[in-house]
Amino acid sequence: MCRHLAYLGPPIPLSRLLFEPAHSLCHQSWAPRDMRGGGTINADGFGAGWFTPAGPVRYRRDTPMWSDTTLPALAASVTAGAVLAAVRSATAGMPVTESAAAPFGAGPWLFSHNGQVVGWPRSIAKLAAALPVEDLLVLEAPTDSALLWALVHDQLRTGVPAASAVANVLASVSLVAPESRLNLLLTDGSTVVATTAGHSLSVRRSDDFVLIASEPLDDDPAWRQVPDRTLLVADSEKLTLTPLGET
Repeated sequence: MCRHLAYLGPPIPLSRLLFEPAHSLCHQSWAPRDMRGGGTINADGFGAGWFTPAGPVRYRRDTPMWSDTTLPALAASVTAGAVLAAVRSATAGMPVTESAAAPFGAGPWLFSHNGQVVGWPRSIAKLAAALPVEDLLVLEAPTDSALLWALVHDQLRTGVPAASAVANVLASVSLVAPESRLNLLLTDGSTVVATTAGHSLSVRRSDDFVLIASEPLDDDPAWRQVPDRTLLVADSEKLTLTPLGET
């Protein structure tokens, strides 16, 4: 499995999320606390995406986050008020390439998936076949996560609201591939949509920021565990948790 996070709030250095906390995302890449049987470390690549006035920027590699000698200085010098980042533990048989690392993205959107589609690729083939052929030809990687992003993006560009797009894809994939782990994370820099389906997720909210992560970045008691099978939607003003199936 993987570990991912999203932040919305006042601009902060990326290092405040990736390196500085006691259980930062980098720390989770080599010492995760709750993988639930989905591997032991997250060393098969990483990515960070942040929002600028010109749109989102992505930095991705196919190596462990802890091995990237450029990233610490970059993360300390770049500030952003909206961030999505992830470290990857590749499912057996899937490629370890830069293009397979989250965040995936198009237009104003960044996306990540923590989990696994059971029975890949056969189980999800009919859903893939319903996509425009062009989408399949430009898929960033032959992985379940990249295809999940293609399914979500297909709904977004037709005008489906972000929360509904994520919930719809989770429901359709769960139907054809039961027992899949589908913790999805989507943001456009102003709203974050996340799901829990088979894996861990926590949220920390204050008056001026919201931070969502597979595992808490520190031991602050303000962290709240998100129940399984939940749709989370957060922006600068509110946070809502809705049981999946009631959306």
